Amino acid sequence: MLKLSGESMAGERDYGIDPESLRAIVNQVQEAVRAGAELAIVIGGGNIFRGSQVAEELGIESATADYMSMLGTVINALALQAALEEQGVPTRVQSAMEIQEVAEPYIRRRAMRHLEKGRVVIFAAGTGNPFFTTDTGSALRALEIGADALLMAKNRVDGVYDRDPRRHPDAKIVPRLNYMDLLSDDISVMDDTAATLCSGQNLPIIVFDILREGNVRRILAGEKIGSLVWRSASSDEA
Repeated sequence: MLKLSGESMAGERDYGIDPESLRAIVNQVQEAVRAGAELAIVIGGGNIFRGSQVAEELGIESATADYMSMLGTVINALALQAALEEQGVPTRVQSAMEIQEVAEPYIRRRAMRHLEKGRVVIFAAGTGNPFFTTDTGSALRALEIGADALLMAKNRVDGVYDRDPRRHPDAKIVPRLNYMDLLSDDISVMDDTAATLCSGQNLPIIVFDILREGNVRRILAGEKIGSLVWRSASSDEA
């Protein structure tokens, strides 16, 4: 399971979809499919609409703002699908919100069948419920389809740091963590609900830079890329 943030689609832009970043993501996904991986993707929408920010600024109730954010993820999913299929990668979009004109409804068994047939499945609209992030959606979908790992793709951030590297130049990368580390105030990887879901089922999480060429292929080949979150920070099992 590959979790893409909306920011990874925007690249260096403050808003929207950056063509160069989109091409870089497509190349990584294409390499993974060629290597024989069954790949599902959950995509965020922060580059289109950030519900929590708009709810505060405009006084929109939180539930409505979250639904608006879900529509942003659908926009990103359709853009990614179009770019992948242009490169010959068969792709299906499944939405947790019913939008039959542009996407299939989310059906777990159908999604797994698509993956078995070599199609990339993009899950849009998070969980379909307000108050849950797309991080939680990615953890949930990963567990539902029996994914081997959750790949948390970041925009120009190559792993987990002990402090925010953008504010602290002396921040150091942490190559191995356990699930409890994710609950630290100093480490921002995913929300607590997503971390708890992964912890409960011992789902490995790999945090890496999606815009560094070849990273997904290297992870699939077993190379130690980025930061690994698993049941023991010192484990050599993975």
